[in-house]
Amino acid sequence: MKSIGFILVTVGFIAAALAAVVDENVVRWMWYIPALGVGIAGIVFIKMEHAAQSKTEHHVAARIETVDSSLERIAANIDKLNAEKHSINTYDMRHRIDELFVDDIDRFVEARESIAHRYGLAAYGEVMSMFAAGERYLNRVWSASADGYIDEVNAYLEKAREQFSESLNKIRQLKAQA
Repeated sequence: MKSIGFILVTVGFIAAALAAVVDENVVRWMWYIPALGVGIAGIVFIKMEHAAQSKTEHHVAARIETVDSSLERIAANIDKLNAEKHSINTYDMRHRIDELFVDDIDRFVEARESIAHRYGLAAYGEVMSMFAAGERYLNRVWSASADGYIDEVNAYLEKAREQFSESLNKIRQLKAQA
């Protein structure tokens, strides 16, 4: 169905473009609107296939493992960074954040919807609330590092650690209950 969707998008939008330029003075609306409709139908097919695929149990299970493993690495790295914060130059803290967290945060964000599919929207909201707070605090640490505010780096690094740890604990609790 996804292949059909891509074909419809391609054919529909090319036909709509052709209908728009065949006559330089007039758009052939009788051809343009149906062709555009075919392209939009293709987009709908692609979206429906993606939604159906993302809800399959195998896909959700793999994504939950991605959520868990990325959160474990984030929590471990934030613990390590928090323990070493007094020995790291304030201006270098942002570079350490970039090294340690970017990939795992991206993986988590890519797989986060599986939390809602597996455990429901309430659990998703709880986990994401804690994770988002941790991410905001980590961003605050990065900015404070760039500006050289050592006290703010230290304070918000601890707050980020707490939020990421709570998020990981919530995921583990949900997995244990399932």
